Amino acid sequence: MRDGFIKTAAATPSIRVADCAFNGRKITDLIREAAGLGVKVLVFPELCVTGYTCGDLFLQRTLLASAEATLERIMGETSGFDMLIALGLPAALEGKLYNTAALFCHGELLALVPKTHIPNYGEFYERRWFEPAPGEGRRVAFAGQETYFGTDAVLRCRSVPELGVGVEICEDLWAPEPNSGRLAACGATIILNLSASNELVGKSEYRRELVKNQSARLLTAYVYADAGEGESTTDLVFAGHDLICENGTVLNERRFVTGLTVSEVDVKRLTFERRRMTTFPPEERAFTIPFDLKVEETTLTRSLARNPFVPEGQEARDRRCQEIFTIQSQGLKKRAEHTGARRLVIGVSGGLDSTLALLVAHRTALSLGLPASAVLAVTMPCFGTTERTKSNATALSERLGAELRTVDITESVLLHFKSIGHDPKVQSVVFENAQARERTQVLMDIANAENGILVGTGDLSELALGWATYNGDHMSMYGVNGGVPKTLVRYVVGWYADTCGDDEVSALLNDILATPVSPELLPAKDGEISQRTEDIVGPYELHDFFLYHFLRWGAEPEKVLRLASIAFEGVYSREEILRWLKTFIKRFFAQQFKRSCLPDGPKVGSVALSPRGDWRMPSDASAVTWLERLGVRDV
Repeated sequence: MRDGFIKTAAATPSIRVADCAFNGRKITDLIREAAGLGVKVLVFPELCVTGYTCGDLFLQRTLLASAEATLERIMGETSGFDMLIALGLPAALEGKLYNTAALFCHGELLALVPKTHIPNYGEFYERRWFEPAPGEGRRVAFAGQETYFGTDAVLRCRSVPELGVGVEICEDLWAPEPNSGRLAACGATIILNLSASNELVGKSEYRRELVKNQSARLLTAYVYADAGEGESTTDLVFAGHDLICENGTVLNERRFVTGLTVSEVDVKRLTFERRRMTTFPPEERAFTIPFDLKVEETTLTRSLARNPFVPEGQEARDRRCQEIFTIQSQGLKKRAEHTGARRLVIGVSGGLDSTLALLVAHRTALSLGLPASAVLAVTMPCFGTTERTKSNATALSERLGAELRTVDITESVLLHFKSIGHDPKVQSVVFENAQARERTQVLMDIANAENGILVGTGDLSELALGWATYNGDHMSMYGVNGGVPKTLVRYVVGWYADTCGDDEVSALLNDILATPVSPELLPAKDGEISQRTEDIVGPYELHDFFLYHFLRWGAEPEKVLRLASIAFEGVYSREEILRWLKTFIKRFFAQQFKRSCLPDGPKVGSVALSPRGDWRMPSDASAVTWLERLGVRDV
């Protein structure tokens, strides 16, 4: 359970209707199997001790006594397992019969949660046997123990404060106001649902969306265990449709099988999201029941995306890229309309970022009813410019119909070096940044002269690392790429290449995609790029991974390191990942002053660094606490 990962499972046993002893053995076998896998929270289907389809047999005292005795036996035989278990069975209490979930851990019956919404129609005529949950909770005696009986129980783990567990039963989820909403507001980060939902054509899709959306709406993990093989098929078939969802994502799912459906939910991630989402209302109307679990290492089986900003699957990626491109162009369109700009000025280098900005500007000009030549593409060669990047920038601009202008800044920069007394042979940060600032001055002045606005090209990853020259490429009149991380920039450009319908544009874009990322501020060697960004600051795929987990989910540095080591196993060693993670943290903290005065630009995803609405951090915050979590003492 380190780092907040709780291994959970939904279990569908193979049962015999009304044979509690047999069912108890099958349930115990699955509990043992789950314990061997390291499961800490386990949920079984509704009424699985007896079977859901017992009908009028539920009124038989013989069946009820057998069910209660079976629960006692299961708790005794599994008391040595470090696991919270939810099990469905009928409970006769105070002259009434209830459809309940028994929650127990280490042999202790912690709570009985009764079903609230009892169907009284069609094949699910449960009101014939069961009473709805009473309005208030109370203490009752059951299965040889005294326990809490009520729907407001939230079980809180002492050893993992972020772990709170609430329970509802089948139709309770379908209700207009599901009880899970109240439980989540009272601190439940995992909701367990014990269900017996029969299968119909199309019902599985509805059920999946319902569970998935409930987990998203409540910022919870939702573990749904469904009745399956062994239930009576007189009129119905039960598919054992088990689901584990977390905040709108299906982590694991199985149908028409028995056994365990296992995954790990991240309760620290959910807790962070609840802190961030101030619209999530806290309540204090739960009956809190403490329990203990050992804090142990959790082996992860859940999918872990290497590129978390990039959707998996070609179709999903294409939709995302098209949406991002549309958001960018719509933002720029509004800014151009508001300022009355007639030209969109952009510095083109033949690199990925300026290429994407050029494509966005081209689309924007057309949407404004302006000719393609309203885009003014400026190439500004200097000491490090290579023929490959310059020719790509030139050819792409011309093919898109933009006006192309070349301004060689070499003499201007050399004159500037003379003015400030800098030796051009000293290729220091002064040598590099003077070029970036000269380019920005040229572009700003051209934009003024042309009644236009300067379109910025810097991306989200560069902003996170501070990889921009202050008041150089750091500044523009509207930054269209500021919300797009570098890994996603590459996919958006690739999407455009695949869908533009112009073979020449596509070929140019593919060559740009194959060009190493570089600011081209140091002289080329034998005509080739000598300065590769990723050799200096580290691989962007790692930095984007760090950025996503650090900013989006508030993950601790050691957790980010662990996740990255899993995601990039076989690509980078743990030592390499640790090295670049330290770089990321140091640069992220040290370079905030650049982000504090960013130009406007459209937000395209859940991770953004605008100082106005997304990331507000003092420019002089210390990184010491974060680096110490990685074992760095001398900061």
